[in-house]
Amino acid sequence: FIMRTFIKSWIPQCLWILRSPSRTFHGNSRLFTSEIASHYVSINQGKKQLPEYFNFASDVLDEWARLEKDGKKPANPAFWWVNDEGEEVKWSFEELGSLSRKAANVLSEACGLQKGDRVVVVLPRVPEWWILNVACMRAGIVFFPGTSQLTAKDISYRLQASKAKCFITSDTLAPAVEPVLSGSQFLKSKVIVGQGSRDGWLNLRELLAVASADHKCVKTRSQDPMLIYFTSGTTGFPKMVLHSHSSYGIGFATTGRYWMNLTPSDIMWNTSDTGWVKAAWGSVFGPWICGSCVFVHNLPQFKPEVVAETLSRYPINTFCTAPTGFRMLVQHDMSSYKFTSLKHCLSGGEALHPEVLAKWKIQTGLDIHEGYGQTETVTICANLKGMKIKPGSLGKAVPPYDVQIVDDHGAVVPAGEEGTIAVRVRPTRPFCMFIEYLDNPKKTAATLRGDFYVTGDRGVMDKEGYVWFVGRDDDIINSAGYRIGPFEVESALIQHPAVADVAVVSSPDPVRGEVVKAFIVLAPAFVSHDKEKLTLELQQHVKKVTAPYKYPRKVEFVQDLPKTTTGKIQRKVLKNKEWAK
Repeated sequence: FIMRTFIKSWIPQCLWILRSPSRTFHGNSRLFTSEIASHYVSINQGKKQLPEYFNFASDVLDEWARLEKDGKKPANPAFWWVNDEGEEVKWSFEELGSLSRKAANVLSEACGLQKGDRVVVVLPRVPEWWILNVACMRAGIVFFPGTSQLTAKDISYRLQASKAKCFITSDTLAPAVEPVLSGSQFLKSKVIVGQGSRDGWLNLRELLAVASADHKCVKTRSQDPMLIYFTSGTTGFPKMVLHSHSSYGIGFATTGRYWMNLTPSDIMWNTSDTGWVKAAWGSVFGPWICGSCVFVHNLPQFKPEVVAETLSRYPINTFCTAPTGFRMLVQHDMSSYKFTSLKHCLSGGEALHPEVLAKWKIQTGLDIHEGYGQTETVTICANLKGMKIKPGSLGKAVPPYDVQIVDDHGAVVPAGEEGTIAVRVRPTRPFCMFIEYLDNPKKTAATLRGDFYVTGDRGVMDKEGYVWFVGRDDDIINSAGYRIGPFEVESALIQHPAVADVAVVSSPDPVRGEVVKAFIVLAPAFVSHDKEKLTLELQQHVKKVTAPYKYPRKVEFVQDLPKTTTGKIQRKVLKNKEWAK
């Protein structure tokens, strides 16, 4: 059929003024590999040198736009967005280029930002998130995404810690965060994405409508900063992970080509929230370096029936979601749906249970290719296309990483022995590693053990080089793909007058894998209170104080907490008790 853009009320003109040329969509001309992807794969494999200068927008996206214009690329959109109301937005690489150049001008002119400045972007899955992502690359501005579930307090901390000069959010979130913005002394401009106006805020859609599409991409070095992500820690507030233009811009070439199995004819749907690092992996760099189409459903909530319906209705070839998503989908039963285009499925973010893999195979006839990595890295291990899948395994090391299991001193342990999953960084540190934890040299240094970067995850490697995940070194709780640091939940609970002392650990859950459980020592005045009512009150309190997904789904009131002689809470004791049940 002909490429079209469907317009409904809310989609602003500025997002659809350009039309794709009428060409056959998803035709038979299949490019199995492209020179662009192959070139960057060779850099990942160490066969070619990392260039001194690199910018994903000009060196990758604009190259795809050129091939598209010359008719040398399959007529596949670059971006395809849908929602439940039947609204659609589709852009070619040329259109993506034009819109992102306009947005780059908006950031540089109306927002007054310069190369190296930081912008915090908290948006749901709306098309503007992708435009801004690319616009920041073009202007050399450091992009700093956050999930829409963050509270005003979370956002305030992120703005202060990052020294961001611009904050961009949705018109629905703006009123909630406005009260805390005045305390951010670095903030120069505030931008809303949505309808209407708001005092003191610029409106992105209005600015895009009048912006020039003429913009010269800034020259960025491969090692210049491009992205910052927050990652939860067990002690202290979240750390800021800084990535360069090449670490994510070039580092996902092997991932896109061989784990995601993408070509310029393919359409990939990754369900990840825009605030999580997986959105950068599967909804920006992995697909676009391969010239594939990024498919997005605005998906306010993960509903298995909506996901199944979308997979059967649209020509999606590669699908990626968290293990929790796959668990919900197999419970919904996928066997009644027809997936005519779907050929490759991926999972990451937490360990995938073998029985989910088996049920998915029975219901859809497809394997799930599990991958593993961290905010600080690109894909560390994966079950690449064509590899034998060992259910429950994370797969093998992905180039350029040399992955080993090491002991407490950084020595490699024999096959079959448990240790910490690690990546060799000496004598040569792979280019696709994070630069540092921003303003935190102590934490950055703590990631090194001998010649290795240590992940903090425990694992085993078998004789064939497959890595098996055992558990976490630390106490991070991984609930339905969300990483939650106990410190943040404990900090929220301790603010409530009923809480005298608290420890937060993970507790097993059949759907989410694990959930947050709080062990609470009550203040004397609250000991006689109704425990059920108090539990609800405390859960509501956490939802208000921090992001709602962090609240404790389980609460147990105890007399005291296990502690070391120095007074440190022994979370491991509580956690082991939970998991032994």
